[in-house]
Amino acid sequence: MTHPIIRLLRPHQYIKNGFVFLGPIFAVRWDVDTLGAGLLVFLAFCAAASAIYVFNDLTDIEADRAHPRKCKRPLASGEVSAASGWRLTVTLAILALIISASVSPWAGGLVAAYIAMNIGYTLSWKHIVVVDVFLISTGFMLRILAGTQGLGITPSPWLLLCGLMVTLFLGFAKRRAELLMIEDADIQDTRLTRRVLDDYNPAMIEQFMAITAACTILSYSLYTVSGATIARHDTAELIYTVPFVVYGVFRYIFLLHRHGHGDDTASTLTSDPHLLVTVAAWVGVTIFILA
Repeated sequence: MTHPIIRLLRPHQYIKNGFVFLGPIFAVRWDVDTLGAGLLVFLAFCAAASAIYVFNDLTDIEADRAHPRKCKRPLASGEVSAASGWRLTVTLAILALIISASVSPWAGGLVAAYIAMNIGYTLSWKHIVVVDVFLISTGFMLRILAGTQGLGITPSPWLLLCGLMVTLFLGFAKRRAELLMIEDADIQDTRLTRRVLDDYNPAMIEQFMAITAACTILSYSLYTVSGATIARHDTAELIYTVPFVVYGVFRYIFLLHRHGHGDDTASTLTSDPHLLVTVAAWVGVTIFILA
């Protein structure tokens, strides 16, 4: 049985913080200093993310106790006291700021922005339709910026565009998965669901997903054949990584509709062998080509 504190911190979500390494990978900055600084930024985001998860559980503690699944969370079930939760939140947030600031002022500022944005998201902004998904995407974009600007790497417009599109796709897929879960469970009590889901409907989100999925594939494909990309990396072979991106998007949509996945991106990625192999192959082939 996993310790309640570990479950409260949700370490399986740390895989999302891997976005900080996209900058060094595509900038071909693989020296020890850059990767070491990237690792510190990664750890800072891990601490910041856990601080936000605990804060979110603290603010939703009463609603979670009425939920059939969330009532088992450490704070809602009483395994961890609210006082301990608050101490943990503050400690982790301070630790995240100290670690990131030790890398650079940019990294410290971006982690601080991530914490501030998520506090606003938890308290209010998550109830605003569409804005909620853009804020989820912004969290990923701050990771990308911390892994570029925060490490002294000029962020590529292509990297930012592709990052925006794929994270919007994942955000809308998460909302679609939550709607499917409500439909399957025939939940009538709106207290047991996200309030913002009342403003979404399946047809709307399917359109949003189709647009962002197409933009993800298109923007990444254009990046690989861009003259600037070919000149920068002295190779036109990045085009061979496109099939991995296309298959990954299609597989994610398949898992959403046929297996009810998608409400937790990290769990979906780590529990599906096809996605794991696809991501690993994409990273491996990309590094091989750039090297």
